[in-house]
Amino acid sequence: MHWSGVITMTTDFGHKGPFAAVMRGVILSRNPNAQVIDLAHDIPPQWPPEAGFWISRAYMYFPRGSIHLAIVDPGVGTERDILVAEYDGHVFIAPDNGLLAPLLDKADEPKVWCLDIDRLASLNLAQPSDTFHGRDIFAPVAAELAAGRLPLAALGNSVNEWTPGWLDEPEISPGKVAGTIITVDAFGNLFSNIDKSMIAEFREPVAHIAGHQIPTLTTYGRAKPGDLLALINSFGVVEIAKSEGSAATGIGSERGAPLIMTDGYST
Repeated sequence: MHWSGVITMTTDFGHKGPFAAVMRGVILSRNPNAQVIDLAHDIPPQWPPEAGFWISRAYMYFPRGSIHLAIVDPGVGTERDILVAEYDGHVFIAPDNGLLAPLLDKADEPKVWCLDIDRLASLNLAQPSDTFHGRDIFAPVAAELAAGRLPLAALGNSVNEWTPGWLDEPEISPGKVAGTIITVDAFGNLFSNIDKSMIAEFREPVAHIAGHQIPTLTTYGRAKPGDLLALINSFGVVEIAKSEGSAATGIGSERGAPLIMTDGYST
């Protein structure tokens, strides 16, 4: 692995308090040349599917050899494992709670290790706290990897099983795809897990959510102000939006809401 020195952080820490900054400090104390990038810290508390969604849709925009930390960890301090995965020239570190499952399940023979703290004596890690493994485990491991001082194979035993994702993959049938809303952005747009390839053959894609039938357009400006629309967004998934407004507020849907795409309107 040729390390780029880039480390991204995705967490549910929010922006109140020093938690993300402390992780950055730990990384830079061990590896001053690291480039630490905040991918997202506003993941809803204890909602791993959204962190997994953003990691799987964003990692490819960073240099190969980057390390991606994802910490949405309701099981911190328990017996849950920590996974380190190498895939597509990138490394991902996350709790084994389903966060990485959507990425790993689609990967072609990913290399995955279960982190063994007992093998990391050379890192001089402090006794991890029960509530902040991001600071005490994730950050120092990422720093040492990015510095080239820690081989991936030294992290623990390789594994080929991991905790399944919390949400089912979209269900595909002729002329219909049933998926789920994964996240809501700052504009109230609803991002789903329905990939554009799943509806590529539809002649007239129509979104069905919360009792609405919504046409699929190419971009926001194609709809009249106040109208709902579906589109394929910049991350390649079906998005529900409201022109010059909030779809989330307008239809009362949130993360976890079902979304169905059909080829044509229902009668």
